[in-house]
Amino acid sequence: MVVDSPPGAGKSTLVVRAVRETVADGDQRVVVAQTNSQVDDLIERLAAEDPGMKIGRLSSQQHSQLSDRLADCPNVVSRLKIGDLEDCAVVIGTAAKWATIGEGTWSGAIIDEAYQMRSDMLLRVANRFDHIMFVGDPGQLDPFATVDTDSWKGLAWDPSMSAVEVMLANNSGIPVHRLPVSWRLPATAAPLVSAAFYPFNPFDAGTTAGQRRMTYSTRGLGKPIDKLLDIAAETGWGWYELPARHTLRTDREAMAAIAAIACRLLERGTETHSERGTSTLTPDRIAIGVAHRDQTDAVRAALAGTIAAAVTVDTANRLQGREYDVTVVLHPLSGRRDASAFHLEAGRLCVLASRHRHACIMVGRAGISELLDAHPSAEPVHLGVALKFPDGWEANQRVLGELAECSVRA
Repeated sequence: MVVDSPPGAGKSTLVVRAVRETVADGDQRVVVAQTNSQVDDLIERLAAEDPGMKIGRLSSQQHSQLSDRLADCPNVVSRLKIGDLEDCAVVIGTAAKWATIGEGTWSGAIIDEAYQMRSDMLLRVANRFDHIMFVGDPGQLDPFATVDTDSWKGLAWDPSMSAVEVMLANNSGIPVHRLPVSWRLPATAAPLVSAAFYPFNPFDAGTTAGQRRMTYSTRGLGKPIDKLLDIAAETGWGWYELPARHTLRTDREAMAAIAAIACRLLERGTETHSERGTSTLTPDRIAIGVAHRDQTDAVRAALAGTIAAAVTVDTANRLQGREYDVTVVLHPLSGRRDASAFHLEAGRLCVLASRHRHACIMVGRAGISELLDAHPSAEPVHLGVALKFPDGWEANQRVLGELAECSVRA
């Protein structure tokens, strides 16, 4: 079975509920995630909802110890060998770790974030399970590879295909279900994200416009960043436009602006109001998203010693599947001379624009629309490969068109 899900539609809720209901027959169940942070997120949620269930973390040598947030969970154990977890009702580990298991079979498994899983990894684990439920988001980033994969495009054994693609291509009759509601994205964000990235699988927000609000304990000083935050509180979006300029990836002015926005969110005593109640915005509920690792280092350096030093800073690949109240995003095309396939990828912008529950603020230099016009999408066409739509060019144009109404110039 395949379950397609838009951002925040309840993938984790589905996985947790499916585990709790299927272990009732006494058989050990398996969950395969793609990163260690995803494994820890699932274990933490499952342990909280069912304290009586014994949960095993199948770990690698580098992650043999439980993380700080799992160390106090008495029903969670971490082991390097599957044989040491026989008494656990469910075993959760990364696909890379499950690929090292050479023996044993299980009646059922759930593959979380299945669209991030490469087909070659699925080949190494699929024969261990009689039944598999694939859960993932088809609109986000494709599986990651560190080598050029063009020579395999269109071939039946292309290892860069996602686990879901290869299963559907080689097996007829697999049921595909779609979750129609996003419980993460507010009513201000769901229409744009749905139209820009999911035109053939539209979804709605699970909340109404009045259920999500963002307010400040102190008034702004009339400066551009304060105006930006006021717009973000009102519309759920913000676009902070720096002067047009070609820059290095670690654009110092852009990094300083991102850090200043994060600090100002905390300095003004931001409060979030939702169906969960009212709470004060804290650093752990803010994320800063970028495209490259060197940009994460530059942002962290700009945040060092400030009130926002503890804010999460990471790339789109690593933020995938995570949720925050407010996100601050560096546009992938900001300051660039060209629009490469990496920076145009629709999934990258989709991840960056869909991590928030209340507001998303994007930072970028003027001229991105002109850059897109000068570099129209011209991806090579491969026989046997379905064209992706919308492509990154179309998605970027739509998002920038919407953000133009929420823009503030630096």
